[in-house]
Amino acid sequence: MEVIAIQKSILEGLTNELKTLLELTENTTKKYTPIFKEEKWLDNQEVCLMLGITKRSLQTYKDKGLLPYSKLKRKNYFKLSDVQALLRAGQPYNTNDNGSID
Repeated sequence: MEVIAIQKSILEGLTNELKTLLELTENTTKKYTPIFKEEKWLDNQEVCLMLGITKRSLQTYKDKGLLPYSKLKRKNYFKLSDVQALLRAGQPYNTNDNGSID
């Protein structure tokens, strides 16, 4: 085992920096936690499986405004309640193999 000795002031400085980083992380997490606790969010693959559609058809639904979504770091997320509402209403359009609406 290797033992490394550092000055107490350096250790305290590192400890303070880690505490500051932890506080920043907790504050950022608190900001977004209520959003995710209120609603279950699904990614593209989960929505495609639930609706029984292809990724291209899902893109058509998004383009036509049939299914609202949110984007976080280049990834799309859909509220479970929105997907369920679309299922209850019956999928408003059928899409053919190339994703265009029939």
